[in-house]
Amino acid sequence: MFRTRIFFYLTLSILQIVLSCKRPVERLPGQEDAVEVLSGDVDGVHFLTDLTNVRLTPTIRLSFTQAIDPASVSAISLMKGKTRHPVRYLMEKGDSVVMIEPSISLLPLEKYTLVVGTQLRTRSGVGSAADWVKYFATTIDSSRKFPKLSEAELLTKVQRQTFNYFRDFAHPVSGMIREGSKHAPDIVTTGGTGFGVMALLVGVERGFITKAEGLQRITRIVDFLKNTAQTFHGAYPHWLNGSSGEVIPFSTNDDGADLVETAFLVQGLICARQYFSGAGEEALLRTAINAIADSVEWNWFRQNNQQVLYWHWSADKGWAMNLKIRGWNECLITYVLAAGSKDHAVARSVYDEGWAGSGAMKNGKSFYNIRLPLGPDYGGPLFFEHYSFMGINPNGLSDAYTSYEEQAKNHSLINYHYCSTNPQNYFGYSDSVWGLTASNTKNGYVASSPTNDRGFIAPTAAISSMPYTPAESMAALKFYYYVLGDKLWKAYGFVDAFSLDVLKNDGAWFDDAFLAIDQGPIIVMIENYRTKLLWNLFMSAPEVKSGLTKLGFAGF
Repeated sequence: MFRTRIFFYLTLSILQIVLSCKRPVERLPGQEDAVEVLSGDVDGVHFLTDLTNVRLTPTIRLSFTQAIDPASVSAISLMKGKTRHPVRYLMEKGDSVVMIEPSISLLPLEKYTLVVGTQLRTRSGVGSAADWVKYFATTIDSSRKFPKLSEAELLTKVQRQTFNYFRDFAHPVSGMIREGSKHAPDIVTTGGTGFGVMALLVGVERGFITKAEGLQRITRIVDFLKNTAQTFHGAYPHWLNGSSGEVIPFSTNDDGADLVETAFLVQGLICARQYFSGAGEEALLRTAINAIADSVEWNWFRQNNQQVLYWHWSADKGWAMNLKIRGWNECLITYVLAAGSKDHAVARSVYDEGWAGSGAMKNGKSFYNIRLPLGPDYGGPLFFEHYSFMGINPNGLSDAYTSYEEQAKNHSLINYHYCSTNPQNYFGYSDSVWGLTASNTKNGYVASSPTNDRGFIAPTAAISSMPYTPAESMAALKFYYYVLGDKLWKAYGFVDAFSLDVLKNDGAWFDDAFLAIDQGPIIVMIENYRTKLLWNLFMSAPEVKSGLTKLGFAGF
């Protein structure tokens, strides 16, 4: 009985399958299905998804369900935007296969659309039911754009060209550095000016300007800061009016002191003080710099004596920003200067409990088999390892929390490996195109990192990491200059950022702007890689030594 039931259900199932199969439809003579694309490929790569990295003279192959009327083949079009690109057609396999080749080369890093329109007909005149549309993006132009230079010549060329920003975008009244090449001309930046002072020292050392001109330019800045610029408990705002010295609000509540930007400024000024060690005007400059640095009331920014420093304070908004300066990020310099201050120092407990969070800033996990001592997973934006370390030399430096040489190198390598493995599949990322940090993007300013990756690379990220990752950074610099130089290399060095991903970012994008806080680290960190100039100057300062000692650092 059981076997009989099994046989019955099995027979019923087979019958249902047979009955459910689609039987051929009987057609009258001359009737055909609408013509359809069976398959399509570009240079042998199937159009399963939109394609990238297509060469500039591709061969496109389309296979159809039926033979095509050659007179209608022009219904197959290759479009760049709304413009039809000229192509050649070749029919094969009884006219059921069409080969399409551009009559002239395609343009690099452009989006093209392949369209099979409804005007396409079979030999008997039957058309297609709907348009068939596919997209692809072409590859980069890999030709070398400039003559080959030695590595030393290339580094000097990059430094010289980048130096032009700090020469040409110095405000005519104050001498302070403008925020960006596209910002309003009276907006000058406190931190960017600190970077600019360091760039001026490189310019003097490299012979881009004379020592007398460098002294004159820095003296103008210092005189303006000391006698004209608005301050709050000795600290400067993020933005100033370069003519009047009044605050320009950075945001609604950020219209007063910015302690971190002030630290970046003082970092640069201390380097200048150490560099200009002569008599006369140089002695006057040192005295003025001391007055500026000594007047910063670092300990006042603890907001009612808390064990942490606060980033902002406003005369009318008070502590409305309410942002604690906690690690790990770009702000280590703030605590070093605060600890070493002559009259307004903070205790080590403010560093340990506030900045380090009693050890909370430690990470210790590995990414790409590389241990990350501090900070968020994957390290965060690369400017964490640049801004404070334009002056602080991390090599051999350690405290209770980490080796800073290991931190700087490993964070940079993790960023490099993230981009070279390219988990989000952005076109163009490679071992020569890497570096995520804060920069302009097509959609505004973004602090890019492996956990906030929008597909935009900032040249400053890899180049400014050269002291930590010399081989990887040099490979990136050479690619940016020689291969992408027609797009990236301009009057003030490399533009701020770019994207090579035509499809994901709706076209390749190359910024046409420059930012002081991105150009500065390029020239300064290349110099630290070459000669340790700024590291040696800053680390020789007595208040820096005092601050590092007080906070428990060793190895400097």
